Amino acid sequence: MLHSDKNNNITLNPNPIILSRIISFILLAGFLSACSHSDKKEIDRDVAFDSVEYTKSTFDSIATQSQSTLLQNVASAIEIGGTEYAVEFCNERALPITDSLSNHFDVSISRITDKTRNPDNGLKTALDRLVFEDFINNSDLIDSLINEEGRFTYYKRINTALPACIKCHGSSSTDIDELTHLKIQTFYPDDLAVGYGMNELRGLWKLETKN
Repeated sequence: MLHSDKNNNITLNPNPIILSRIISFILLAGFLSACSHSDKKEIDRDVAFDSVEYTKSTFDSIATQSQSTLLQNVASAIEIGGTEYAVEFCNERALPITDSLSNHFDVSISRITDKTRNPDNGLKTALDRLVFEDFINNSDLIDSLINEEGRFTYYKRINTALPACIKCHGSSSTDIDELTHLKIQTFYPDDLAVGYGMNELRGLWKLETKN
């Protein structure tokens, strides 16, 4: 099983999160710590790297903040137009949001999975496939940090942690409503990201240092 070196040292100094126009969405409040704002969301987070070394906690902080930003955007989209609109929102905005976070933190940030909705989120490398298999076989594995000759790659588990996740990724016959399913087929004709149950592995956050 792949494992991570926990002995690296780095100072992580994230400033407080400054988020504007956060819409209260009680049904999805748990999203901030689980599975998934308008497009006017502002990002104001700083992570200072005070050494050339990286630790798992450094990447975990970035992944957690990235997920919170994305989930709040999705939660607001659902509040505005339901899961049907959220599918359209994700099609247009999910990758640009991730790209903005990558530029902000100066770390390559992406999400990967073996069952894609957006083909750009597939397992692209042999390492991706090996690590993903490791996460499939070990449900207790939360994250992994790999150092390949000074290039760090960090992976963190994404589970279908709330019932709201299943509204877009569950059974197309019992969990996903008809309009949402039609929207998925419109934007993602080769969609594979359905059929999930609760608390199953949906994908991984992948963070890489830019060398």
